[in-house]
Amino acid sequence: MKRLMTWIVLIVFVAVVSGCATGGIPQPTVYTYPQNGQTAEQQSRDNAECQQWAQHQTGFNPKAEVAKGAGVGALLGALGGAAAGAAIGAATGSPGTGAAIGTAAGGIGGGVTGGAVKYGKSRAGYNRAFGACMKARNYTLG
Repeated sequence: MKRLMTWIVLIVFVAVVSGCATGGIPQPTVYTYPQNGQTAEQQSRDNAECQQWAQHQTGFNPKAEVAKGAGVGALLGALGGAAAGAAIGAATGSPGTGAAIGTAAGGIGGGVTGGAVKYGKSRAGYNRAFGACMKARNYTLG
């Protein structure tokens, strides 16, 4: 039973962390509107080039930052969850099961929270750089 719980916890943990790491690249949260009648193709090209430029200027890679934050958060959450689960499980006579459940719950919660926190901290500078690039290409920021 312990091995089954261990495998379930590992599978859930890997699924959560890999899900955060493989999502599409998040778009900037700056809305831009063409001022000079730029075509859809031109807007798409400007958008992609400004995203690359903003990433280069700030060192912020939206996809990588989310994955790093989620991984650290999941690890810390799993460790804390395992300790709390073992303590609760020991009180009820089943420390191994409590630790496994705590690890899964802590890992998932920590991964989600860690990804969001890490992502939020670095995003502001990236958005400012992206907005400056788009404004220089004759877009209005909204």
